[in-house]
Amino acid sequence: MACDITVGKAKICKDGQGGLKFCGFVNDGEITGYTYDVTNTDMIATVTGTPDLFKWVLSKSTNNAETTFVTSDETGSSYFESVITLTFPKLDVVTQKEIKLLVAGNPKLVLGDNNNNYFLFGKERGCSVTGGTMTSGTAMGDLSGYTLVLTAQEAVPPNFIDASSEADLTTAGFTIVTA
Repeated sequence: MACDITVGKAKICKDGQGGLKFCGFVNDGEITGYTYDVTNTDMIATVTGTPDLFKWVLSKSTNNAETTFVTSDETGSSYFESVITLTFPKLDVVTQKEIKLLVAGNPKLVLGDNNNNYFLFGKERGCSVTGGTMTSGTAMGDLSGYTLVLTAQEAVPPNFIDASSEADLTTAGFTIVTA
């Protein structure tokens, strides 16, 4: 693998926003392959297999994803660790059952941000639920619900998906399953 930089970076416009607006889980093993964009191998054009994408509606301003680049000169290794924190208000039996399945499983995770970017986390190794809470809150206005912390460690950062809307995810090969 060549390690030489191949392009420069121009000054960007200040028109981006933080935050997430879409979350979907795919069971491990449902994606059997990937086709990449011809001009950009960091973008997944389509997935193969029969991946159901189970959409979970996100609350505003309570979710985030952060990917850390982990490198070591001593071992000559590098990888990317993504930590995703998701909040789901309201305690209920159905959500609790699904969270137990997520904790036991190794799902892949599709996230959409407020800039209409869609990403696949855990492409090769899946995501692990590494923490979270079930809370009733203390005061009337506190969260009564769940938080999940998922971690993915991969050789490459989360791939972009060739989609700019939820509808485009179906074109990319996902079947979106809603409540």
